[in-house]
Amino acid sequence: MAGTPATVALRALGIAFVEHEYAHDPTVTAFGIEAAEVLGVEPARVFKTLMTDADGTLVVGIVPVTGRLDLKAMAAVVGAKKAELADPKVAERRTGYVIGGISPLGQKMSHPTVLDETAELFETIYVSGGRRGFDIELAPADLARATSAILAAIARD
Repeated sequence: MAGTPATVALRALGIAFVEHEYAHDPTVTAFGIEAAEVLGVEPARVFKTLMTDADGTLVVGIVPVTGRLDLKAMAAVVGAKKAELADPKVAERRTGYVIGGISPLGQKMSHPTVLDETAELFETIYVSGGRRGFDIELAPADLARATSAILAAIARD
């Protein structure tokens, strides 16, 4: 299988990970839930990558697909007055990935990153590998190291 910028970045850092490829249904827009169902993984272990605009700075938020990103908490963690979801076109341009396949790893430009602290409840978690139908399984500490992420409570139900 051809690598993605995410797998290239992990290999360059010497971080162990497992690739999980699956047939993405083009009619599905709940990408993370689809990944959990198809891969037979507890949905709380599958994390989505969301790009936010925090007072003009783009910040990556990584939260379980079972919840939502708490924008107020995200703003507080990064010292901003306000955070909102970034324009999808901006997110795609700045990360080099398409919506539904945005990986927190190997992005075109480096961004401050916040990983929801619930990631630490699991030995491994799943994040997008850089395209729809492709997830990467790795240890939360390795994801945090690879992205220089801050761990904080940024998810809500």
